Amino acid sequence: AGMAVQVTVLPSPRCLFDDPVQICVAGLLPQQAVTLRASLVDESGELFQAHALYRAGSSGELDLSRSPALGGSYSGVEPMGLLWSLQSKAPYKRLAKRNVLTPFYVEFEVYEGHEDMSHLLGKCTNERWFLGEGVKRISVREGRLKATLFLPPGPGPFPGLIDLYGSGGGLVEYRASLLASRGFVTLALAYMAFEDLPAMPEVLELDYFEEAVNFLRKQQQVKDTGIGVLGLSKGADLALSMATFLPGIKAAVSISGSGFNSFIPLRGNGFTVPPHPYDLGRMKISDESGLVDFSDVLDDHKDPATWDCRIPMERSLAKFLFLSGLDDTNWKSDLYCQDAVERLQQYGREVEFCFYSGAGHLLEPPYLPLCQASIHKVLGVFVSWGGQWKEHAKAQEDAWRRIQAFFWQHL
Repeated sequence: AGMAVQVTVLPSPRCLFDDPVQICVAGLLPQQAVTLRASLVDESGELFQAHALYRAGSSGELDLSRSPALGGSYSGVEPMGLLWSLQSKAPYKRLAKRNVLTPFYVEFEVYEGHEDMSHLLGKCTNERWFLGEGVKRISVREGRLKATLFLPPGPGPFPGLIDLYGSGGGLVEYRASLLASRGFVTLALAYMAFEDLPAMPEVLELDYFEEAVNFLRKQQQVKDTGIGVLGLSKGADLALSMATFLPGIKAAVSISGSGFNSFIPLRGNGFTVPPHPYDLGRMKISDESGLVDFSDVLDDHKDPATWDCRIPMERSLAKFLFLSGLDDTNWKSDLYCQDAVERLQQYGREVEFCFYSGAGHLLEPPYLPLCQASIHKVLGVFVSWGGQWKEHAKAQEDAWRRIQAFFWQHL
């Protein structure tokens, strides 16, 4: 009857969500064919699963960092494949963490054979947290601010970051909580579609964002060498605007963004940056899937008639990092980023950038699975985001490393 089959997650079954782990199986027969399955139930009760076919080594062991998958949700040597290929049965679901105080529990199971999953041989659970040991989460409702502050343990001082998500609105905390777990004081900031903030504001006030910067700068644990800001999509152009118009911002990261103001006028002190001209009549809706493609709604960004919407980043003293996927089907972020980078370079400014082939719009922290399409919370339609599974997963790992290195360097 041989020894029981053990499934282990190394170095520990409990880790941060962005930690890679080593998944090992012992006690199989030599060359035994098995199927590994990962399951995760999100906070709304949606089940996400992935599976892959493997063959044990000559001593009956499997190590996913060395053994190749022979098929299933992915193939080849992919140590974290069971995580990044998680998918729900229901289409167009996005795996996102709402409550960062609880982990995601991922169950790894080993089944006999490659045909069916009827005979379970062994299993274990991996607890994946979004909040590191000792990181404090503080809800902020001060002045007009609607935000959450994350403080790493210890006196610091730590570099301070402001984290902005896109036009879906809400107060998104999971990226900020992971960054705090990596040693940054991070303020996740809501600016639309949250509590009494309108879903589609008539105008965004620059001084709201300035309030956030001032709040963060006066935290005792924040280094006084300047603040960093990162944003995804609409949040990315806001990050660039903050770096341009507000004092004290030293470094800005744009993820799938643009170098012009999008969709909502931005009002500063005595000036307003209008939104880039667009026409929703140019939305394309797929007959097969019913998905909306927004990528053509904007007027041509090369047309000088649109240039009053540009963010004059060249005036900023901040350092910039642009990240975008070449398979973004929501936004022409590669073209818009390239345009922004070229403009900064024309003015002799230092700028870092990385374009990822096969990556979609939603470049998230690593091991969050690709979401190719989901509901846009504000527009109430299903939108296509793009991306290829394996390429997108690799891009997220690389982008996460780059973002942290960039902020450590400049803050």
